[in-house]
Amino acid sequence: MTLHWLWYLLAALLVIVGIIGSVLPALPGVPLVFIGLLLAAWADDFHHVGAWTLILLGALAVLAIAIDFIAGVLGAKKVGASRAAVIGAALGTLVGIFLGLPGIVFGPFVGALLGELSAGSNLRRAGGVGFGAWLGFVVGSLAKLGLCGVMLGVFAFRFAVG
Repeated sequence: MTLHWLWYLLAALLVIVGIIGSVLPALPGVPLVFIGLLLAAWADDFHHVGAWTLILLGALAVLAIAIDFIAGVLGAKKVGASRAAVIGAALGTLVGIFLGLPGIVFGPFVGALLGELSAGSNLRRAGGVGFGAWLGFVVGSLAKLGLCGVMLGVFAFRFAVG
């Protein structure tokens, strides 16, 4: 019986780290949330949460990952970002992780700005590209968080009524 609680604890930790990872780009947030929910369902021998619910949760996880990717690309593309700006935004996001919350918030902007400047754009255009990349990052993060919330809600509902 104690082993079941350890599995539930591990599942809860995976979900928590996954939610944090929905904002921190270095962590595979949405997959961790899904794996945590799958582990919790397994620990319950799938009595409350079955295959169809897990398929739905998997589809929501794939949707969250796709929306995040699309939001980031569209944010940069919408303002006509160069390839260097897109790479810069990705690198700025990665470096920003090590600089705490300000780095996470401003890393995509600074990276895209510097990337666009290196591609020969003027400061005004590079600033617009940086803002577009930052906005795409924010929209993608909010979408991932929202879909993680939906996943948790579906799981909790099925677990309660299952």
